[in-house]
Amino acid sequence: MAYRNGTYIAFHAEGNSDPTASDIRYYRTLKMWHTNDNIEFKFVNSHEKVAAVRDTSQAATIKRSLRARLDNSKNMVLIIGQRTRFDMDFVPYEIAYAVDTCRIPIIATYPGQSVIRVSNALRPLWPEALRERIDNGAASVIHIPFNQKAIDDAIGQFSHNKLPFGGGIGIYSDDAYRSFGLL
Repeated sequence: MAYRNGTYIAFHAEGNSDPTASDIRYYRTLKMWHTNDNIEFKFVNSHEKVAAVRDTSQAATIKRSLRARLDNSKNMVLIIGQRTRFDMDFVPYEIAYAVDTCRIPIIATYPGQSVIRVSNALRPLWPEALRERIDNGAASVIHIPFNQKAIDDAIGQFSHNKLPFGGGIGIYSDDAYRSFGLL
């Protein structure tokens, strides 16, 4: 069994490596927060624990690498942007493997949101793979804004050993949002 201490980050890249053209910019923001000595934000990046594959690799090779990364993860940060629901290849695969096989919680984070009080209000943004697993009770999900303090708290708090409250529609309380400086 793998040592599960990593955080797996999933996002819709839209087949694009341009850092401004897709949600890859949010992944890079997480990495920037992690390396900035002036920001308290630390995590073990599961993407750095397994050898990288090229964008031109066959889907089977990419999926094998994704599985290895997820097997070493305690949780998944899923960046849900305006177009994530349209991803038909890797994001649905990552969600399915994370929930169905690894049984790790998902930290669903939404750029452009400041406070999330009703996670179902964001349902139209959810990829089908996430929606199905929330509806059938398989997924443990906390829905939070794309905010450094909220994400740092969720990464540090939730794991395969400590799932978020609320099943698939968990949210933070107003007290938590106050502690993050968002209220």
